[in-house]
Amino acid sequence: MSAPQATARLQLHAGFTLDDACAQVDYYADLGVSHLYLSPITRARAGSTHGYDVIDHACVNPELGGESALLRLARAARARGLGLIADIVPNHMAAHPSNAWWRDVLAHGPASAWSRHFDIDWDPPAPTLKGKVLLPVLADPYGVSLERGAITLRGGAGGEVELDVSGQRYPLAVASAPRADTAAWLREHDPAHPAGRQRLHELLERQHYRLAWWRTAPDLINWRRFFEISELVGVRVEDDAVFDDVHAMVLRLYAQGVLDGLRVDHIDGLASPGAYLRRLSRCLADAGASRPEACRQEQPYLVVEKILAQDETLDPRWLTDGTTGYDFMDQVGALLHAPQGEAPLRAFWETLAGDARAPREQLRAARERMLARHFPAERQALVRSLEAIAAQDERTRDWSATAIDRVLTAWLAAFPVYRTYAEDDAGTAADAHWRELAAREAAATLNAREDTADASLLARIGQWLDGASPAAGHQAALRRFQQLTPPLAAKALEDTLFYRYGPLLSRNEVGASPDGFSLSADGFHAVSASRARTHPRAMLATATHDHKRGEDTRARLAVLTEMPERWTQAASGWIDALPPGPSRADRYMLLQTLVGAWPPEWDVGVIERDPDALRAWTARIGQWQEKALREAKLHTSWTDPDPAYEAAAQEALAFLVDDGRGRELLADIAAFALHIAPAGMVNSFTQTLLRNTLPGVPDLYQGTELWDFSLVDPDNRRPVDYALRASLLAQSSGDVAMDLSAQAWRSGAVKQALIHRLLAARQRLPGPFASGDLVRVHAEGAQAMHVLAFLRRHDGQNALIVSSRGCALQLAGYASGGSEAGREFWAATALRLPEGSTGLALHDALTGRRLRAAANGLLPLAEVLRDGPAGLCLSV
Repeated sequence: MSAPQATARLQLHAGFTLDDACAQVDYYADLGVSHLYLSPITRARAGSTHGYDVIDHACVNPELGGESALLRLARAARARGLGLIADIVPNHMAAHPSNAWWRDVLAHGPASAWSRHFDIDWDPPAPTLKGKVLLPVLADPYGVSLERGAITLRGGAGGEVELDVSGQRYPLAVASAPRADTAAWLREHDPAHPAGRQRLHELLERQHYRLAWWRTAPDLINWRRFFEISELVGVRVEDDAVFDDVHAMVLRLYAQGVLDGLRVDHIDGLASPGAYLRRLSRCLADAGASRPEACRQEQPYLVVEKILAQDETLDPRWLTDGTTGYDFMDQVGALLHAPQGEAPLRAFWETLAGDARAPREQLRAARERMLARHFPAERQALVRSLEAIAAQDERTRDWSATAIDRVLTAWLAAFPVYRTYAEDDAGTAADAHWRELAAREAAATLNAREDTADASLLARIGQWLDGASPAAGHQAALRRFQQLTPPLAAKALEDTLFYRYGPLLSRNEVGASPDGFSLSADGFHAVSASRARTHPRAMLATATHDHKRGEDTRARLAVLTEMPERWTQAASGWIDALPPGPSRADRYMLLQTLVGAWPPEWDVGVIERDPDALRAWTARIGQWQEKALREAKLHTSWTDPDPAYEAAAQEALAFLVDDGRGRELLADIAAFALHIAPAGMVNSFTQTLLRNTLPGVPDLYQGTELWDFSLVDPDNRRPVDYALRASLLAQSSGDVAMDLSAQAWRSGAVKQALIHRLLAARQRLPGPFASGDLVRVHAEGAQAMHVLAFLRRHDGQNALIVSSRGCALQLAGYASGGSEAGREFWAATALRLPEGSTGLALHDALTGRRLRAAANGLLPLAEVLRDGPAGLCLSV
């Protein structure tokens, strides 16, 4: 089996099973992908829509069709030359009684054979939690729940007695279960009566878990969660036995040739990512030795879900092909944003929000909130570890927990990356750099001059957590630190700031930075060339199951950076015309969403012509709006919703549908969206071309081969209309040239045809795309600043990649069925091909035309981009 050339990500669940995926094998093979990239296949909680709440690592999820369905999919894929990549979840499992490991821990506590599989602190500071697991599952405080009968005892199917908590069953410790006359025993523990309620309470006190109000989790939790989700418990894959139990099935499936690669979910959650990847790579290599001959490959494909900060690179010690592509998604998105739009859009936002703080200051405030209100238990556990270290040295034993907490909090709030990677008793130069940056910012926050006590403590904390000491106490503190900063980073930035800070929502995306607005052509070439050198098989993604808004929504909003004054003038009037219940900033975010997500196939008349379709669409907007407001945590939140504010926000949206004046306003908004839609499609065309031609493995998220105007999950996981896609592909597959008519652009068929031709080019001429170098090709002439071009070369084969940037409005005619304005725009601009390319004969992979560079090495852009805003030319 060859290495992946292009992947297609499929979201599996009971509504789209492995057999459903099997039915689409021919479609994806015809489209040109080489591997299907599957969401988690292990058994998850009943009804799971995503698969990350695993309950059994040893079983293919029966809701997906089980292992037999997986084998059918593998056979069908292999018959069409496709491989399978599976998403694995080593970091966490469902903290649910249907998880047999977790259930056994609840029944037997520290004595359970599975107790070391989970990251549980069996000796926390709270006396009532010694030897117990906190279960924050009660809707009300414990005493109230008892009084209301939310906690009762029920007979199980096998005759055993179980605890029933609002319909969910939990096991009892063996020693506390009734010995005989179960019916009488149940009556004695009936909470409907004070005496029974007291006996039930005493029984609960003898369990290996403590039932608690869900609100207690941030302060009392004594086990590692995935982020702050109390339904997901951290797994200790750093333990050899746990690693084996978690990976046995996927390694067997790899050895059998069923799977061809793995994607590791949330690598930053693991205690030692580097050691984990070394072990996983060894196990895959060992398993590979027994793969069927037809499935042999040089090395397994292994990528990791990792969010890289600006200026951060993947740890060179890691044995991985690269990331899953969030870094590329950010980079190509920034490339499409005109830098001159940043200042006016930020200024407009500051006026609306009444907040002139720099984005980094606002991020620090969000991190401080997360540390204080969402991760206090994890923060205090780290403080206790550091306090214990301080107590062992006469020079530091006077540092109190209070002082350590104050300084540590400032340092954590300033930490610029997801985490450090000190392991094997050693850190890296990069780790030291990030610690120092955090220390400098924390010192400024604390007003800690060089000779102050806080400055001294800051330096000590950095030393204690540098990974140099092999002492058990230092290693425990290091682990707590390195497993706290990833959820802190994600929840503060992606799930807080990106919902409360909105100069332009297209830059609020997973993998992005709040102060990274745009990226120059030189900067984009630099990161692309670096990827070619270090991780040429990394995934390139522009849409995922976790994106905040669809790739084409972002591409449309990027157009606003080319017209900031016109946009802010229009938006200002619309904000005033909306009902004033929500803040002006929240109304502005709503307007951006409406403009970005308006369906391109709808004219303005749909507002009056098809109210049912309009209501269905605004219901999706409303779902996004509720999530955005609650994640922002400014006026409402998931933990403390404000019904009045949320109702006002819903009324503002309903006004656009139910009120005549609102429909007139929506018509203006829709007309604006349709005006910039062709320019947005030009950006999308460029983005699609770059994803499928630059160094890396292009990843296609399900359904996004047509226009993707989805919003945050669950909207981005809606069913895909495969019949439509297969029909469009069949219609275009026999054409020599792409259909670039206005209808093809409007329907999204042009995007699918572009992907199909680009992937076909990768198959016909694999050398330049698999291992070719990446040479920047410069332009000369009037529009040279709007050109981004590369030449990929390998063994005499050439692929010339040509795209545009920062001029989507001028090129919008391409997407309206007319290319004359585009050719006129490029008339005085040409590419200067590198030395050795004089007279190079080229074949346009999109239109079938033949081109040839002039003797002086110039190639006119009006010829290369005669029919579309970007192109790929291959040497012939």
